[in-house]
Amino acid sequence: MLILGIDPGYDRLGIAILEKPAKGKETVVFSACLQTSSKDSIYERLKAVGSAVAETIEKHRPDVLAMESLFLSANRKTAMRVAEARGIVIYEATKAGLPIFEYSPMQIKTAVTGDGSSDKGRMIKMVGLLVDLPKKKSLDDEYDAVAVALTHSAVSRP
Repeated sequence: MLILGIDPGYDRLGIAILEKPAKGKETVVFSACLQTSSKDSIYERLKAVGSAVAETIEKHRPDVLAMESLFLSANRKTAMRVAEARGIVIYEATKAGLPIFEYSPMQIKTAVTGDGSSDKGRMIKMVGLLVDLPKKKSLDDEYDAVAVALTHSAVSRP
């Protein structure tokens, strides 16, 4: 099974493809962090999000989408923009016929580290222990996308 993991955002979108074999360890097939320019309009930024998701779906043909659910922050404007980006991701996934699964930050932290209150550093360390990642410098959003896919992999075990 190929799992498309998404850490949604319009400023930075974490995206990963995780292969879950019938037996054995999961493998990261692809991971990236799309960064949009704050100089572009929100509409151009959302278009970039949609394009990145559509291209990833087209290239890798995942079986499902696993996405982090919306975390409501104190900044309502940011939360609204992230919700719009999530809508674009959901649209592209449904257009491709992918089943969609959502996980809260606490569910993801629990699945990856065993502790729902883990900090970002512990999450990154555990993701690196669970799967082999490219040796490039990655942003948190990319690790988060892998963590979402790992969560779905753990939850969807037979």
